[in-house]
Amino acid sequence: MQTTKLTRHQKDSTARAFLVAPALMAGYGLVRLAGRAVGDYGPGVWWSVAHVLFLAGVLAFVPVFRGLRMPDGVRGGRRAGVRVAAGAGLLGVAAVAVQAVIDLAVGFVAADDRAMSDMFEKVQDVPGVMPVVYTAVPMLFWLGLLALVTLLAFFRRDEVPARSPLLVLAGIVMMSMSLDLLTAGAVCIGLALFPMRRGLPG
Repeated sequence: MQTTKLTRHQKDSTARAFLVAPALMAGYGLVRLAGRAVGDYGPGVWWSVAHVLFLAGVLAFVPVFRGLRMPDGVRGGRRAGVRVAAGAGLLGVAAVAVQAVIDLAVGFVAADDRAMSDMFEKVQDVPGVMPVVYTAVPMLFWLGLLALVTLLAFFRRDEVPARSPLLVLAGIVMMSMSLDLLTAGAVCIGLALFPMRRGLPG
């Protein structure tokens, strides 16, 4: 009985992450826009609050990927494909989380925008930092999420609507086009993930 309650609690916590993760990312976008609107989006409160939300949102995707990597009723090569997509997404989460921590640290230490730019330049000049933390590996977060949702839309059509991969793709495209579209992109991803909570293994 205790094990059953624990499993149910874990499933409920994971299901909440499907809402919390995109909501936090949307919050990051809103705070960023507000800071820019008042002309104070640099070292300081707006930057710090935005990036705390960013870090929390990225980490909240960990239970999302973990919850979807072993869907009920998917076996063999199909399950292997799902697990590879989830693994890629988790690797991307780690890279983006490191990026968020660096952004927070630089924003906390830097005295002004110029100092912040100089610090970022020094960090990014370290060999391997750009591909691992800022370009190639972080893309696995979004590509892994898109691949995972797409695979599940084929393998679990009863629980994953056909629109979910399209919504994830729309969200990713919007975020890549402009950081000002972060909130809209996060909303699209939230709408894609919301119905997928029902398919969590229990």
